[in-house]
Amino acid sequence: MKLSTRGRYGIHAMYDLAVHYGDGPQSIKCIAERQAIPEAYLEQLIAVLRREKLVLSNRGAQGGYRLARSPEEITVGDVLRALEGGLNLVECLDEEDACGKSCACPSRIVWLKLRDGLNRIVDGITLQNMIEEQAKAEEGIQR
Repeated sequence: MKLSTRGRYGIHAMYDLAVHYGDGPQSIKCIAERQAIPEAYLEQLIAVLRREKLVLSNRGAQGGYRLARSPEEITVGDVLRALEGGLNLVECLDEEDACGKSCACPSRIVWLKLRDGLNRIVDGITLQNMIEEQAKAEEGIQR
């Protein structure tokens, strides 16, 4: 599976909002600069994340975006599903008519296990986990 730019940039943007959780709304411009994401593209991603109720917006001069829930409550899986759709590796897991074999396919069990394992992994990683792991990595670099 190869994640699209939407998924990768979305994870970076949500990580940024998690790092700044409790600091007030963050502007698109600031998030884009900190995460090296094109501002216009980030606006599109934030619109989807807002529609999926992962981020909240505040209007006005001091407005911007913030997480809708705490970093401990939002998983990487939540973000990826919002931006990428399902995390299936092959179409036949979404659409049984995608292939003439569907139920009789010998590799279907492989794709199901891969999908289930991938979902367990991304659903087991919260934005808070990402913050903690990054802090450990940065600590290791400084030594």
